[in-house]
Amino acid sequence: MNIPIKNLQSFLTLVETENFTRAAEKCFMTQPTLTKIIQRLEDNMGEKLLIRNNQKVELTQAGQLFEKSAKEILGHWHRLQEDINNLNGLKTGLLRLGVCPMMSSLITSLLTNYRQQYPGIEIQMYEYGGFGCEQALLNNSLDIAFTALPTTHKTELSNQPLTKYPLLACLPEGHPLTDKVEIRWQDFESYPFILYNEDFSLAKLINRLSREAGVQLNIAFRTGQWDFLAAMVEANLGVAILPEPICQRLSNSRLVFKPMHPAMTWDLALIWRENLPLTPPAKALLALSRNSYE
Repeated sequence: MNIPIKNLQSFLTLVETENFTRAAEKCFMTQPTLTKIIQRLEDNMGEKLLIRNNQKVELTQAGQLFEKSAKEILGHWHRLQEDINNLNGLKTGLLRLGVCPMMSSLITSLLTNYRQQYPGIEIQMYEYGGFGCEQALLNNSLDIAFTALPTTHKTELSNQPLTKYPLLACLPEGHPLTDKVEIRWQDFESYPFILYNEDFSLAKLINRLSREAGVQLNIAFRTGQWDFLAAMVEANLGVAILPEPICQRLSNSRLVFKPMHPAMTWDLALIWRENLPLTPPAKALLALSRNSYE
């Protein structure tokens, strides 16, 4: 069986867009050409990989297996290219970097230093929540990722802790809890709580710690945008918990921030797949991060 790498990339683009027209545009080819590529893949596999309808395409069971293997193959191909590119030093290459949206402003300095030291490395950034970063690493779609600890797949991922920040209760001005010096988990029970999407590591941490304290949070809203979360708190739609650096960016808002008891921290780290060697660009980022956060 001889399947070109480009055909695997085209298949994954189609799976991502769920639409032949959009996928063909992203692959810079005509729709009939893309259709022929998919038909050729299905002929080679002897199985239907996609269910086609007027709205979108969906994966069959065989298609799901093929998608997973295609990602692995492309990941290994990418790593081979990086190793060959850097036989004579880290001059060119590609770094596939995962970033949780809440962390973006906190890693700018590190990425600036990286670009200055390795100007020939192209950085492709993908924004995921913490769990999304883990999944992308496990299916070999990323080389390394910034996220918050702890990870869900502890045995399959390695990590390098970077820094940690306090987590603070976020309250609207005039809220009854603003009279307290510290906020305990039990204090939240009577009020609507605004939480991050389930993909976020911070959401998993808050859920775990509240359960350990014997508290069932009354989750009224979920969002993946910290600024929207803050706006909802400011509008008195609920209370929340935010990392200190985000609170500092909201100093002009009508919000009050209180320390938690017991104290909680947002622990930031770089994570990568345990059983795969880091690509040279990823290894360079890891080394630079150790120097930056010592």
